[in-house]
Amino acid sequence: MTGHFRPGERLTEDRLAELYGVSRVPVREALRTLESEGFVRIAAYSGTFVAELSDVEAEDLLEVRAAIEVLAARRAAERRTAPQLVQMRAVLAKARPALGAGDFDRLVDLNGRFHLLVAQASGNASIHQLLDQLRAKIEWVYAADVRQRAAASWREHEALLAAVDAGDADEAGRLTEDHIRNARAAYRRRSEAPS
Repeated sequence: MTGHFRPGERLTEDRLAELYGVSRVPVREALRTLESEGFVRIAAYSGTFVAELSDVEAEDLLEVRAAIEVLAARRAAERRTAPQLVQMRAVLAKARPALGAGDFDRLVDLNGRFHLLVAQASGNASIHQLLDQLRAKIEWVYAADVRQRAAASWREHEALLAAVDAGDADEAGRLTEDHIRNARAAYRRRSEAPS
């Protein structure tokens, strides 16, 4: 998710086993799982490679994300609890020093946590489950432009939390829609940039 291994990079069981201090068996199982989730591709007689997220896949994911997260934010504004607001504020508090330090791996993780907390605050178990299933792919898209968009993204999170805290469902929905539109625009700019 964080880009440690670049899209298209070849992955070998031996190298990964050594890197993570495990035998090849769990590495092989992990690679099969990652293949089923779309994060690596295994080519017969060629090896295993980090998958590349196509622009179409990213657009499709962001479209689904918008539909689900706008509803989640609206419901969160209506149904959130005080402990849930405390958890969301705690994530924002952890993001500030990570932003200052340029700790982009941490920001990717915190971004996923924040959005899952909003989904949880929606009080809709189906929304929470769907976003939990999509979390890794969403983090993959976010990681692609986190260096360029991190500060703006976290300002948008703060505004969203303020709307949720105020119980303003319309504003929470609008801010989430804007947030995902901005993420989509940043992803498009990244994919259109010359190599």
